Amino acid sequence: MSEVIRLLPDHIANQIAAGEVIQRPASVVKELVENAIDAGASEINVLIKDAGKTLIQVLDNGTGMSEIDARMAFERHATSKVSSADDLFALRTKGFRGEALASIAAIAHVSLKTRQPSSEWGTELTIEGSKVSDQIPCTCKVGSSFEVKNLFFNVPARRNFLKSDAVEFKHIEDDFLRIALAHPAVQLTLQHNDTVIYHLPEANLRKRIVDAFGRSYNDKLVPVDEETGIVRITGFVGKPEFAKKSRGEQFLFVNDRFFRDTYFNHAITQAFDNLLASKTFPSYFLFFYVDPSSIDVNVHPTKTEIKFEDDREIYAILKSSVKQGLGKFNIAPALDFEQETSFDLPWDMRKREAVEPVIQVDPTYNPFKTSSNTSSSGKSGGQSAAISNAGFGQFEAQQADWKNFYSIEEEVQNKTQAIPFETENTHKQLSEETEIQLDQQPKTFIQHGNYLVCSLKNSLLLLHYKRAKERILYDEMMQLFMLHPIDSQQLMFPLEFELRENEKLAWEESRKTIERTGFSWEMNKNTLHITGCPAYLKETEIQDTVQSISEKLIGEHFEKGEIPHEIISSIARSVSLTPQNWNSESANVLLEQLFQCTEHQYSPRGKVILSSIPSTDIHSKFNA
Repeated sequence: MSEVIRLLPDHIANQIAAGEVIQRPASVVKELVENAIDAGASEINVLIKDAGKTLIQVLDNGTGMSEIDARMAFERHATSKVSSADDLFALRTKGFRGEALASIAAIAHVSLKTRQPSSEWGTELTIEGSKVSDQIPCTCKVGSSFEVKNLFFNVPARRNFLKSDAVEFKHIEDDFLRIALAHPAVQLTLQHNDTVIYHLPEANLRKRIVDAFGRSYNDKLVPVDEETGIVRITGFVGKPEFAKKSRGEQFLFVNDRFFRDTYFNHAITQAFDNLLASKTFPSYFLFFYVDPSSIDVNVHPTKTEIKFEDDREIYAILKSSVKQGLGKFNIAPALDFEQETSFDLPWDMRKREAVEPVIQVDPTYNPFKTSSNTSSSGKSGGQSAAISNAGFGQFEAQQADWKNFYSIEEEVQNKTQAIPFETENTHKQLSEETEIQLDQQPKTFIQHGNYLVCSLKNSLLLLHYKRAKERILYDEMMQLFMLHPIDSQQLMFPLEFELRENEKLAWEESRKTIERTGFSWEMNKNTLHITGCPAYLKETEIQDTVQSISEKLIGEHFEKGEIPHEIISSIARSVSLTPQNWNSESANVLLEQLFQCTEHQYSPRGKVILSSIPSTDIHSKFNA
């Protein structure tokens, strides 16, 4: 029998490794920038074209490489950071496996120019699909310059799986900001299609956060600083009133390495207990410093998941330190044991003498004494007397009072028994899987929170009125959008919103479509001036709508053809969130408008609008 197991060729092994390490253009940016930081660079420039699909260039002023090192750097498992197995538990560098450059070279056209400070000449190396095509001396600056072109040129299936430029650049921006926050002492620049997106000069952590996310963050941050024998925790958390509806601005670092951890995220959320509005998430930029031997960073190919030896202890310390930080700056309620214990009296009462309270007691009261007074013989009088006088009134309840009370109960029971119950055989059972059918008779609705409830022949109908309004408004606006621009109302005073660079670019790229939905605006640097909005929106609803549009325009699942749907859906949702009091007449109108929509079972976001509870389910709850 012939042997079937054989060694893979190097170019196939490199492509397999590239599939684990290089998932998208952002992975290339992350690996190259981290290598530059490990090389001691104090200035790093990142140039991107077409969200990294055409070009990714990273220039640094680090130590550079010699001619031999430049060639060896592209070999698999070639590294200067690990020499023994023990080094894996004392890592203080970003990379260590020696797979990044080999993986990048396997799926792209790579050019490297590098020079060491002690050399007069540098080295230029050209690689295409893991094959070195040229290596010559060159003149270049001290440091390294990597050019990665035509990513996934030899793996077209992987290239087809890439998202739109907006989505891919959002991933690049996320990785860039994580590295920038971890190393505020390094000057970093990000440029996309000849436009400077971020220019972050050398600064402290607070200044770096403000430079990256906007000037308004200077007033939103609360410092956190705690040091124990296990861990030192430092950084900032956002004030509760500035919490957002998405988790985008949550950063955890350990030894200046970004990581994700739902366990520690839960600790921070618990520290904000009772301080956050419903369905909002706090911002935080927190750094852990621990002994490298107490963590394992080699548990995931992207090194974003880290195993902690003392995770339970760190959880408690983290929760306590965040709570203490919020309490120090009077964000969270705290007990002040040094405060004067005397009462804070109003000014006009401070000169009044204290008066001892007087309690009046009837010494002749006897709870067992039978009263001679009798209550009224009327039904209503007897019932009220029986209730109010039974231990709570001035007189003891009499036997006649209770007789009148029970006579009323018997009448109510007789009337209730006269009402016939519906059975399964009388009517066809409604189910949530089938579309709800209604007759033409008006319904009597009861409002309970976000729900309107009415009785059908053999079930109860529940209507989520906010989602119903969202669906009705969405369909109406979408029909208008297809025919002509949606009517806009001009604002007397423009509203200002500070945008990040990627949000600014997304608004400018989609200007024509957004203006067709009723918005008009001007852009001054990174400030968005809203001068007009759709006539459907109230002024108080504009802020949430603009924030929602910005998040969707740069969202991971955003595609260019879905812009009108995303914007109109955001407008409809903002309008529908306004609370409203309903009566049966207005509720019937809402139900009629809903059933005129093509899709009345689900909102534009795919949430259920209508649901029914069959009478058999109701009966079963009482017959159990």
